[in-house]
Amino acid sequence: MAQVARREVRGRVQSVALRLIVDREREIEVFKTQEYWQVSATFEADGQPFTARLVQLDGKKLDRLSIGSKNDADAAKAVVEGGRFTVASVETKPFAKNPPPPFTTSTLQQEAARKLGFSASHTMRVAQSLYEDGLITYMRTDGVDMAEEAISAARKAIANRYDSGFVPDKPRRYTSKAKNAQEAHEAIRPTDFGRSHAASGDHARLYELVYNRALASQMASARLERTTVELTDGAGRAVLRATGQVVLFPGFMTLYDEGRDDAQDEESARMPALREGDAPTKTGVEATQHFTQPPPRYSEASLVKRLEELGSVGRRPTPRSCRR
Repeated sequence: MAQVARREVRGRVQSVALRLIVDREREIEVFKTQEYWQVSATFEADGQPFTARLVQLDGKKLDRLSIGSKNDADAAKAVVEGGRFTVASVETKPFAKNPPPPFTTSTLQQEAARKLGFSASHTMRVAQSLYEDGLITYMRTDGVDMAEEAISAARKAIANRYDSGFVPDKPRRYTSKAKNAQEAHEAIRPTDFGRSHAASGDHARLYELVYNRALASQMASARLERTTVELTDGAGRAVLRATGQVVLFPGFMTLYDEGRDDAQDEESARMPALREGDAPTKTGVEATQHFTQPPPRYSEASLVKRLEELGSVGRRPTPRSCRR
């Protein structure tokens, strides 16, 4: 009876996965590519380079598709090359970044795919071995919180490794946001926070990922500052914009930063400290050709993530990814 139930669950998960993949393929088939160009300039201030993108030309605001041909791009590039740019405005917004919770089954599969290149099935085989060796807790779980003794051990390990500023005043508690989450088991974590390394090969790599994520989940938040700088030329023809961030206090990011499926955006770039009236040195101007892209095919990690969002996968069996 149990075997029948498992087959039914596996069938439902694979049916949803197949439907997602088929729908994505249809989107790709009907997608029409469009050419566009971007003009950007590189600057340097206090020895730190940064890039600013053309956002306004001759009083007209530019969106991503505004420059649609090489001729238009070359004309815009010439304006930027001929201009002497100064900082017209600087806007800074401080913000905090909190650590992610310890791993569940699906988030472990996703992150192991991003950072280690593991398939979901290989991740679970290695995790099973680590569990059987007593190095990590049960690896099939939707739970995101840790046992009280584990939280205490993690906070002690953080205090031993870093100064007191990396230990938050209160322990962190996490609850699952996934639909149909089954939190009978705690999150995946090391059984001993005094052991930061274990085993060898793929086992060592996966253990370190589990360890760092679990330990970081109890560390202090990172404090950052998001900066937007606009530069204008003397003739008032062109406006360039640069966005980036500066890390004021790294917090948990000293140990761990979660991977992403999408490309890093401009706001994650580092920026020098600039003030209104500054005239950073322009080191180059380029016009680059781009084409709009269809939605990407699912990777194993992104498919698992989407299934989790739909409440179709958690501790249950992971569907085989469909590869073209």
